[in-house]
Amino acid sequence: MMAKNYYDILGVDKSASADEIKSAYRRLAKKYHPDVYATAPEKEKKEAEDKFKEIQYAYDVLSDPQKKAAFDQYGDENGPTMGGAGFNPFGQGGFSSSSGFGGFGDIFSDIFSAFSGGGSSSGGRAAANQPRQGDDIELETVLTFKEACFGCKKEVTYSRIEKCPTCGGTGAKGANGIKTCTKCGGRGRIVVQQRTMLGVMQTERVCDMCGGTGKIITDPCPDCKGKGRIRKQRKVTINIPAGVDNGQMLNQQNEGNAGYNGGPNGNLILVFRVKPHPLFTRRGNDLLFDLPITITQAVFGDTVEIPTLDKPVRFDIPAGTKNGTLFKVKGKGVKDLRRNAYGDMLVTVKIDIPKDISLKQRKELKQYFDELDKTATYDEVEKYKKKIRTLD
Repeated sequence: MMAKNYYDILGVDKSASADEIKSAYRRLAKKYHPDVYATAPEKEKKEAEDKFKEIQYAYDVLSDPQKKAAFDQYGDENGPTMGGAGFNPFGQGGFSSSSGFGGFGDIFSDIFSAFSGGGSSSGGRAAANQPRQGDDIELETVLTFKEACFGCKKEVTYSRIEKCPTCGGTGAKGANGIKTCTKCGGRGRIVVQQRTMLGVMQTERVCDMCGGTGKIITDPCPDCKGKGRIRKQRKVTINIPAGVDNGQMLNQQNEGNAGYNGGPNGNLILVFRVKPHPLFTRRGNDLLFDLPITITQAVFGDTVEIPTLDKPVRFDIPAGTKNGTLFKVKGKGVKDLRRNAYGDMLVTVKIDIPKDISLKQRKELKQYFDELDKTATYDEVEKYKKKIRTLD
């Protein structure tokens, strides 16, 4: 017996096409992606992480033609093992399409896959009439910069598939409008006989008359037209935690599309798009802020008020501050999404050089700075001159 059934993990039938397998993988990968569970409890986060790895491995097997063929035939992506259930004596070293027997290799593969799980076994037996979780819905949600930083309650409206309230999800107008499928007898699967060189082999398949449900609707519900599901607008209020960032996702369980055959609803996955702020830029939990100051403030220093996310704070500009100097205001950044801690605000000073000064002012400034240059020390200028001298 195989430990894992990769078809069941991805929720697809063994007959699923490559596109169907890929679609199922993408849907589940989005659902269990670590970003979706960023704010979840540790236990739930660990379970989702394990599930995500399991989904990735299942897709790795089923998207690789060789691994998939080996799994379909032997129940193991690594091929047959001696003495293991499902060993095919007509595989490697036995008959093949190039051994002079034409297509006999395919015939033998079909025969032995029936013994090893290709037909009525659990290989790909995600029966269509089994309960299945509904599809997830991905919804882009726009937040202001402050909403993302502080958290908020957000009302969102979206369209989802729900169980038809008129028929209760049966798809029939009344109790007499639904009958047992005559072809499969209500099992949802039929036995197909195949004539081979070794006799008649039997395999099980999904019933093509009822689609695996085991039932036929003879008098469909007028509202859902026999589907048992209808599309409706839904409005929900979401609690968005403080500290979410652009592109992050939040999972709302059971708010997605209705399940199949009595299965649970899918999830609603919110993908956040955060509007830019006119003053602040975010880097992780830190806020970046450019503070323009005058030459006078840079030379003599000053105390000014600077904005933060909540209220202004006093900020000291030391005398002799250089252009591009970086200051840190502790704890005035964004709240960490996972713990009760805050980032910092990083203030970069930008000295604003005036352009509209008069000729008289230019002369006076020139005279003043010429006198200043005779006695003042310019550290950066001296460093530069030393480096230039080393080039000679």
